[in-house]
Amino acid sequence: MNNPVTIIGAGLGGLTLARVLHVHGIAATIYEAEASPTSRGQGGMLDIHEHDGQVALKAAGLFDDFLAIVHPGGQATRVLDQHGQVLIDEPDDGRGGRPEVPRGELRRILVNSLPEGTIRWGHKVVSVSPMGGGRHEVIFTNGSTVTTDLLVGADGAWSKVRPVLSHAKPSYLGISFIETYLLDGDARHPASANAVGSGSMFALAPGRGIMAHREPGGVLHAYVALRKPLDWFARIDFADPEAAAACIAEEFSGWAPELTALINGGATAPVPRLLHTLPFDHKWDRVPGVTLLGDAAHLMAPAGEGANLAMYDGANLGGAIAAHPGDVEAALVTYEGEMFSRCASAAVEAERILKMCLDDNAPQSLVEFFTNIRQLE
Repeated sequence: MNNPVTIIGAGLGGLTLARVLHVHGIAATIYEAEASPTSRGQGGMLDIHEHDGQVALKAAGLFDDFLAIVHPGGQATRVLDQHGQVLIDEPDDGRGGRPEVPRGELRRILVNSLPEGTIRWGHKVVSVSPMGGGRHEVIFTNGSTVTTDLLVGADGAWSKVRPVLSHAKPSYLGISFIETYLLDGDARHPASANAVGSGSMFALAPGRGIMAHREPGGVLHAYVALRKPLDWFARIDFADPEAAAACIAEEFSGWAPELTALINGGATAPVPRLLHTLPFDHKWDRVPGVTLLGDAAHLMAPAGEGANLAMYDGANLGGAIAAHPGDVEAALVTYEGEMFSRCASAAVEAERILKMCLDDNAPQSLVEFFTNIRQLE
């Protein structure tokens, strides 16, 4: 089978690209390893920024659909110390420019906006091979193959498309998250629900922190951050959820119980998220017929930027292809030049913010960060 435009990965960036191309009357096919749109959970809340994520959704013609899933109160921010003392408490006044939406709902909107058959579920990539003349062949684990005139790797941190363009590999950041959930928080965990508040909560200390969001339905979703080497996490048996949670909670001995309950009070198993990044200045020489977007191109520290940058990449690439009919290479030159500079600076800032949250002056460093921002507004 030959497709003019093939996108690997049905994450937010790949979906946005396919949707913007569809708006311009250009067909694309997405190949996704997941078996179906609902085969796994899609994570928690996303803050969608005015200057990139929202711009992308407008280009995709989906801005009104986005507004319909905004979580009221989600832009509220709290910073606490390890004893539960509130250091910053900013309510959501609707003027923050970063409304929160559930990732799964945003993905659903994008999936449903595409013509039936655009996404081929259950297609996990084995290999990608250049065929000359800018064309590439993709082989999948189910035995099927596809050749394409334009291949876009939107397949995340461990992209199978990236090696066609770059020798760069993700390296460990030195920090990892452990993802946890408390369900029906207001009724079953009222003290923790009160600590989190209506939006985001950061409870921090040097080398460790608990970052939580309130989600629809009273769900309290936390990322427990620890500055530890990879082998420390490898020694934890996450197949034993209770023992794993207890091991993580030991690192927060002496913390307020309403905070530690976010670690070991949940009904779901803790999930490790080992954080890796690509070099800040990751780029590649132009290779005909192939490019990357999102984490495949610029994997960076989690600081609220990843989804926004991926969608903006998708919208920009789709717009560039539409603006250069019949000249894919001109489109890719335009897209990559802007993306390289934009994302390099974003990666530097994202890592600075995450490491600041856990530095030796935490939580005061984050308090000063927010204070300085407010003084500039």
